[in-house]
Amino acid sequence: MSTQIKSSIKTINPTTGKEEKVYPVMSPEEIDKILAKADKTFLTWGKTTIKERAAIIHKVAEAFRARKEELGALITREMGKLHSEGIGEVLLCADIFDFYATNAETLLADEKIKTPHGEAFISKEPIGTILSVQPWNFPFYQITRSAAPNLMAGNTMVLKHASNIPQCAEIMEIIFKECGLPDGVYTNLFVPGASIEAIIGDPRVKAVAFTGSEPAGSSVAAAAGKHIKKTTLELGGSDAFVVLDDADLNKAIKGAVEGRLWNAGQVCVSPKRLIVDKKLAKAFIEGVTEQVKQTKVGDPMSADTQLAPLSSEKAREDVLKQVKKAVEQGAKLVYGGNKLDREGWFMEPTILTGIKKGMDAYSEEIFGPVFMIYEVENEAEAIALANDTDYGLGGSVFTENKERGVKVARQIATGMVYINHVTGISPELPFGGTKKSGYGREQAKYGIHEFVNEKLIRVTDIDKAY
Repeated sequence: MSTQIKSSIKTINPTTGKEEKVYPVMSPEEIDKILAKADKTFLTWGKTTIKERAAIIHKVAEAFRARKEELGALITREMGKLHSEGIGEVLLCADIFDFYATNAETLLADEKIKTPHGEAFISKEPIGTILSVQPWNFPFYQITRSAAPNLMAGNTMVLKHASNIPQCAEIMEIIFKECGLPDGVYTNLFVPGASIEAIIGDPRVKAVAFTGSEPAGSSVAAAAGKHIKKTTLELGGSDAFVVLDDADLNKAIKGAVEGRLWNAGQVCVSPKRLIVDKKLAKAFIEGVTEQVKQTKVGDPMSADTQLAPLSSEKAREDVLKQVKKAVEQGAKLVYGGNKLDREGWFMEPTILTGIKKGMDAYSEEIFGPVFMIYEVENEAEAIALANDTDYGLGGSVFTENKERGVKVARQIATGMVYINHVTGISPELPFGGTKKSGYGREQAKYGIHEFVNEKLIRVTDIDKAY
């Protein structure tokens, strides 16, 4: 880490387009000190009891609930999320912290193994300093998903957060310390993405938790593989939202609109491909269009706003270019497709139909408030279309027949499928995907087991060993 990489770590308010706060990029020497501190602190933190860790993490949960308005507003200021959604994110984080603080002792308990001679069990032990690299779309939740289980497991952590939300990164570390987390257990790295490969290669970093784009995830995995370090990758998604011919139409329309406009469409598990049986397609398109036309776009701090700005000017321009390209290639623009003539990075909610295989939009992830609606002949065609993607993160199936829904869900190649609901989030439910959406799981028991040493301990008489 001998080369200083120049970059911009700053807050630009998506609602106004104005710069608010700039942070200096850390020097190689500062990074080295942070890694040295985290490595040294692990020697003591990893030996604390789970109850001692839990007492601190429960305090973090309490702090999040007490400061929900403040933290929710900070999310809005840095990446544009609706304030109501920001508060919801903060409360979700509190639930995740409490989940692991409450359940870690059980989740990390020795696991006995039946063996014909003597005794054997698996001991789940922390491994050291984890590098967490996280995106901007859920500033606190993305940190919490990796921090809560790993800190409770006894690991230390260094965080490289997205460069456009430095204040959220900073206040997270402050809250941890205010709640009693020892110095060095959790520390921010204010560095650009180009610095990550060198940090991954540092021998004091033992594993990497990454959430972000497919190209960046590929680079992280390659760097970690070179140094034989485990990774978890949660990458992009092009989730199918399958509406079968026996679905409750109103429920499906409501789920599609709320799911796609959530976080201005900037969600990995947003329903990006709406696949509807031909018997319901016309009514579904009409219903979605009517609701989209009534959507109020505006100040994300206002309680009646339904669609916030995109996170950056580039994010908006990228989405608009994708929509324009889709229309040029033959897709039908049913509604929207334009940026709004106002301050900030707002665009119209947009509806596309008539997308065919071979068009860019058919295979790309559109990270914004764009509905891509497909009409299919039957259930088999719906499943085939749902699987015709390189991604496999989440997905939904809408039907009034539970058994049918589960049967269809089993045939969709993805990490998560929700019946009659958009892909959601809850502490006890594992989160993760397959194919180019990545590997590994976060949340639930699976999240806390990703970065522990599952050590076999065997006790037996020497003459019966084998």
